[in-house]
Amino acid sequence: MSEVSKTLVQCDFDGTITEEDVSFVMLDAFAGGDWRQLFRDYEEGKISVGRFNTQAFAMVKADRQSLLEIARSKVKVRPGFKELVACCRRKGFRLVIVSNGLDFYIEKILRDIGLADIEVFAARTRFHPGGLKVQYIGPDGNQLDSDFKAAYVALFLREGYRIIYAGNGNSDIAPARQCQHIFATGNLLAHCQQTNLACTAFTDFNEVVSVLELL
Repeated sequence: MSEVSKTLVQCDFDGTITEEDVSFVMLDAFAGGDWRQLFRDYEEGKISVGRFNTQAFAMVKADRQSLLEIARSKVKVRPGFKELVACCRRKGFRLVIVSNGLDFYIEKILRDIGLADIEVFAARTRFHPGGLKVQYIGPDGNQLDSDFKAAYVALFLREGYRIIYAGNGNSDIAPARQCQHIFATGNLLAHCQQTNLACTAFTDFNEVVSVLELL
């Protein structure tokens, strides 16, 4: 198998493919508690991302449709994403979304823009009257509380892929460090600049495409 056919683009979703963090939009609208204090605890390393999402979304009593409607009204896909998908298909690169976000809204947003066939690994969500149940299931089928994105990077590396990573947040730092090329925005970009970690900054995906065309 050629190197080109063994190239994989692993892309975050919230704040990377979308301009806003979809889960934050939903929590602001529907969480019945101080979810931002939980988020501060996560940012300060006091709790894992799995615990943050599990506890924050347990505060949400809204149904699926209400959550999707608020996301549809306030969330925008970053420009150039369809061009990125087309570029990956043309070059034979495998494009995978690995996200700490929730599967139901990621899959819906992708369907809405005609890209429902993209591989997605994200938190599994179940709706019930007491709130949303959120679980992260790793590549081995076991539940994870942290390092969800890194677990998939490790899997893809074992499978022999050259990995190109695109992300924006603190949870992207550890997995991105293991990859051959990093496209960064937001907090990930700030970290790369502060630590002299090589990356390519981007504000829309057309900038990513222009580099991928040369690989």
